[in-house]
Amino acid sequence: MRLHRLTVTAFGPFAGSETVDFDALAAGGLFLLRGATGAGKSSVLDAVCFALYGETPGTRRANRLRSDHADPLRLTEVRLELTLGGRRLQITRLPEQLRPKKVGKGTTVERAQTLLREWSADGGDGTPGWRAVSKSHQEAGEEIHRLIGMSRDQFCQVVLLPQGDFARFLKGDSEERSKLLRRLFDTERFQHVESWLVEQRRAQEAAVQAGRRRLRDLACKAEQAAGPQAEPAAPWVPAEDEPAHTAADLTDGVLGWAAVLRSGAAEQLAVADAALAGAEAEHRLAQQALADAEELAGLQRRHRAAAQEAARLAEAGPTMERDRLRLAEAQSAVGVEAVLHLRRGAADAHRAAHEEERRRRAALAGAPGEGPLLARAETAELTAAEQRLRAEAVRLEAAQAEERRCGELVREQGSLDGERRRAEELAEEAADWLADFDDRLAALQEEQTAARAAGAMVEQLDARRAEVTERLDAARRRDDLRAEIAAAEPRALALRAEALDAREHGQDVRERRLTGMAAELAAQLRAGEACRVCGSPEHPEPALPSGDQVGAEDEERALAAQAAAEQRAGTAERELAGLQVREAAAAGAAGPESAEALAAALAGADRERREALRVAEGLGAVTRRIERLAEEQARRLAAVRDAGERTAVLTDRIQLLAAEREQLTRRVAEARDGAPSVAARAAGLARLADGVAALAAAARAGADAARRLKEADDELARTAADAGFPSPAEAAAVLLPREQREELEGRLERYRSELAAVERLLAEPGLAAAAAGPPADVPGAQTRLRTAVDRLRGAHSAQQAARERCAALDGIGRQLAELATSLAPALARYARINRLAALAAGTSGENRLRMRLESYVLAARLEQVAAAASDRLVRMSGGRYTLVHSDDRGTGNKRSGLALRVVDAWTGTERDTSTLSGGESFFASLALALGLADVVTDEAGGMPLDTLFIDEGFGTLDENTLEEVMDVLDGLRERARAVGIVSHVADLRSRIPAQLLVRKGRHGSTLALAGREDA
Repeated sequence: MRLHRLTVTAFGPFAGSETVDFDALAAGGLFLLRGATGAGKSSVLDAVCFALYGETPGTRRANRLRSDHADPLRLTEVRLELTLGGRRLQITRLPEQLRPKKVGKGTTVERAQTLLREWSADGGDGTPGWRAVSKSHQEAGEEIHRLIGMSRDQFCQVVLLPQGDFARFLKGDSEERSKLLRRLFDTERFQHVESWLVEQRRAQEAAVQAGRRRLRDLACKAEQAAGPQAEPAAPWVPAEDEPAHTAADLTDGVLGWAAVLRSGAAEQLAVADAALAGAEAEHRLAQQALADAEELAGLQRRHRAAAQEAARLAEAGPTMERDRLRLAEAQSAVGVEAVLHLRRGAADAHRAAHEEERRRRAALAGAPGEGPLLARAETAELTAAEQRLRAEAVRLEAAQAEERRCGELVREQGSLDGERRRAEELAEEAADWLADFDDRLAALQEEQTAARAAGAMVEQLDARRAEVTERLDAARRRDDLRAEIAAAEPRALALRAEALDAREHGQDVRERRLTGMAAELAAQLRAGEACRVCGSPEHPEPALPSGDQVGAEDEERALAAQAAAEQRAGTAERELAGLQVREAAAAGAAGPESAEALAAALAGADRERREALRVAEGLGAVTRRIERLAEEQARRLAAVRDAGERTAVLTDRIQLLAAEREQLTRRVAEARDGAPSVAARAAGLARLADGVAALAAAARAGADAARRLKEADDELARTAADAGFPSPAEAAAVLLPREQREELEGRLERYRSELAAVERLLAEPGLAAAAAGPPADVPGAQTRLRTAVDRLRGAHSAQQAARERCAALDGIGRQLAELATSLAPALARYARINRLAALAAGTSGENRLRMRLESYVLAARLEQVAAAASDRLVRMSGGRYTLVHSDDRGTGNKRSGLALRVVDAWTGTERDTSTLSGGESFFASLALALGLADVVTDEAGGMPLDTLFIDEGFGTLDENTLEEVMDVLDGLRERARAVGIVSHVADLRSRIPAQLLVRKGRHGSTLALAGREDA
């Protein structure tokens, strides 16, 4: 992988667009990335990582990507050109960010964008150019990750080489080293193996424990099933905390004990079967004895009951004879009964018809007109009168229609009179309203003119208010700035005085050091070493330091204090000048008036505007009122016109109705003939005709009822004589209702049946023999049966319990045999998996190094890293130091596997890496970083890394060690690599000609190529 060109826009500290040409920087192999603290050196590396992975390095991932100095309209963008796997690619990324809306105010979210392009010699039209590969974040990320072969953490650790991490790695403990190695070499799968082994061990242990619990449960069930007299299970069943038993132990112990229990249960079942057979025979004999006793007792009860029933029937014989004779008399009079019912019905109908005729004649006698006369008429006269009255009522129907028409004419004439009065009132009201129209219209037009004038005044007052508001704001800013200036001037003077004092102190310290420079050089002289000034190895009279001797550190502190004081003074003066410029601008905008006067003028303008606005707001309402007034005028004029026309039409209609009403009234009066109305006279005639018709019908019904009564009397006399009774009265005296006759017949029939049944029962030979014998002993037979039943129930329960015990023990025995067979492989599996899990976790006695599986893999990787690092460390340390991996066990409970030791060739001993000095720790950690880069690169698939960055740490090296380190870095360059060094060390500026300078400023940082002459 080689970087070619990086362009950042509005990214981190860079407000504009800055470009880094890595091809130009890396022409010599080494290049220096330098700049002031906070200028943005690390942001260049962040941009490279963001372009490749869409994220910044882990230690700086939370930093904001967008520059706070950038123009809001400029979008944050990173573009990187590089070569990966022989392909030249261009990656462009824009993070999600806020930007101003294109329409309206406010901001909106700009979605993140990714564009991956590849340089092609044939862009499609025969010319070379960039060809789009993907615009998808996921597709572009997968393609880049496939070509690089490293995760983001691996890339940041291998390509960016953060020295602080490797210094901690060099001197840390095994746990700290494992964190970095685990992240770089992705050994999570070995953690999964360890976890899987632990889970399998737990599962197998649970299976074994479940089998042993099942064994104990089955033994307890067998012990319970065998009963309290059986042999206990305790000597044969292992406890849960005992060592695991083998299958042979289970077969010889538990299964033998279960067989003994089954043998005893079989013997108990044979005894229970014999006892049950004897109890069943005794039960059958007791049942037969009880049946015989109950049968004899039943025969004796039946004989006693039959004798008692025969005596009762003999006592009821005379009564039954009297009922037989009474029934015979009643049956002889049955033929007269139907005729008697007919005669009673005819008599009742005759009385009802006579009463109805009397009532009808009385009602007709009370009717007006002809009613009294017709009440004494015969049937024929009444029929003729009815026909005459109904004909006269028909003739009055035409007169009723004319009478109804007269009523309609009266109502219509009244309605028309009311409409005519309302029309006249509307016309009068409209005329009164139109008389005041002109005055109301003139008043509204005056209000409309005033409102329009007020609207124009509001616009003038708005302009004046805006001007006064701006001046008031400027006046307040002017007053605030004057107060800030008054406070800033003394502070600026004080800081300037401090800067002058610091300058004088710095000059004094510099002069004192120059004065004592001879003593300072003399302090560095060593016997036998050449003097750095004269070159002589002898130093007869070295200069002695004075009492107020100062050194380089004193001079640097004085110069730093002077620079800080001058910077504070310059900042205060610039701030004061800025305040003065802003105060002058505010004073020019505010004018000579004070803020209080401008505020009073603004308040007056607000009052005038509110009053004018109140008047102007009424313009719409006044205009609408004028429009409504004109509409009302048109409506009123139309109402006056319509009312006149309607009045004339109504007057003509009323006159016509009056003439028609006069004619109809005369004819209706003739038809009423003194009645309240024609309808009343017709209703009276109809009621009289209905009364006459009802009286005629009642008279005819009375005559028919008298005739039917005479015929019934004759029929009753003939029927009684035929039945043998002298008169109908004597036949009626012996007659009984049908219900009584049926009751007597049923009673006599039941008596005869009961008497015959008793005689047959007493004639049976078995009943007589049973009655002659002794009484049956049923209670004694029942007592014997109960005793036999209790014995049978107990024998059956004992036999059932013995059978269930045998079945339960047989089932438990089979389950124990199956469990013993299945538990043996479970014990073997548990032993194997327990051994493997303990070995992988480092807790087994067989693991003498107490090293976990993942630690073992990481230790192998660490051996490779130490070997690769030692190749460079030997050169950097002048052949003195090498790094070796150690499997020594840690102290306490710490495990082994990731220890590092440094071998000192000068002493021939190994010692801990924490004993290295600051400079030695730097080049040792640098060697580790470069060695780890080689190992991770090989692990990731061998992708060559042609561009590396080394971040800080060179300031801890002396001149000779720095020379050794630079030789090693030159060796990296010889392998066609470009190595970028991020450092503040001044010596590197003269050693490395190609440099990228990062300058920071008030408005953001910038990038520029620099050479040694710019140092």
